[in-house]
Amino acid sequence: MKATGIVRRIDDLGRVVIPKEIRRTMRIREGDPLEIYTSRDGEVIFKKYSLLGGIEDFAGELCETMSRSTGAVCAVTDRDTVIAVAGGGKRELMGKRITADLEQIMETRRIYQFAGEGQPIPVCDGSDKLTVAVAAPILAEGDLLGLVLFISADGAVTGETEYKLAQTIAAFLGRHMEG
Repeated sequence: MKATGIVRRIDDLGRVVIPKEIRRTMRIREGDPLEIYTSRDGEVIFKKYSLLGGIEDFAGELCETMSRSTGAVCAVTDRDTVIAVAGGGKRELMGKRITADLEQIMETRRIYQFAGEGQPIPVCDGSDKLTVAVAAPILAEGDLLGLVLFISADGAVTGETEYKLAQTIAAFLGRHMEG
């Protein structure tokens, strides 16, 4: 844990303001759920809550199946990080924060497919070699939970199969989280 040197007072309703700099660097947006932890030492820790948390193993099995059937690298993300990977790139991707460009794609709530024009979008900061071929948003009851990704190591263009498979798996995960 890193000290920031920032001190905030709790108001009469028990609220505390998280400074803008911290919200920006931690990518905490208005309405984001936060999980609260306490320690025996009197620490109160706020952690971004992942609605997809707890299904990493299930998401991993889906990625494994998609990868085996297509031969591609596949991943599932929550709103911030890669939570499951199969088909390669695990060391470079697993648990890493997604790029701001990929976050913007997620916010559009539409499926993205790299068409070969322009620069491909890197999946994670610091790793330009693994880029997004297809990104399908996972939606549950109107909430954006994450993405299903097909990943390319050479900026290759994918076909209709990967597009439809990402769309189907994203819809399935969204429904799974609703029920």
